[in-house]
Amino acid sequence: MNLDGDADAAVEARIRIGWNKFRQLVPLLTNKDVSLIMTGRLYSSCVRSSMLHGSETWPARKENVVALQQAEMTMVRWMCGIKLKDRFPSKELRERLGIDDIALVLQQNRLRWYGHVLRKEDVDWVKKCMEYEVEGPRPRGKPKRTWREVVKEYCLARKLNKEDAMDRSKWWKLIKDVR
Repeated sequence: MNLDGDADAAVEARIRIGWNKFRQLVPLLTNKDVSLIMTGRLYSSCVRSSMLHGSETWPARKENVVALQQAEMTMVRWMCGIKLKDRFPSKELRERLGIDDIALVLQQNRLRWYGHVLRKEDVDWVKKCMEYEVEGPRPRGKPKRTWREVVKEYCLARKLNKEDAMDRSKWWKLIKDVR
């Protein structure tokens, strides 16, 4: 994260790392003898996981999510052997590979981390940091959305509450449930 609270540098670095992993695996990911589902699993476990490492705590803005989506869709088209001018829908290409949208995975990762922190004891420093309010004047203009505000928005959209998080298996099922 930057000093001003942005995740821009972290997102750029993770995209760069994802591209490095992708280039290392290009012979496997573009091999026509390997099924697209297996290719998608390999991509998810190696490339996407390196792109989203640490993303649970990013206060990512829409521009950051769009940058991740653009990088991923370029890789997906490359794996499927489809050019941009062929005008295939992104959703269809992701379905061929059996992968979810990276924005959805990012949301699930944040909610998974949020549930983990909620289950921690009250004396834990991570939980204290999450509840900490910074004092002092706020800068002019519209304030940046905080990580906590984003997670609360996700919880409202999925009708989740703190009590659901206390049961790990139930929480996991609720955040995996795509509505």
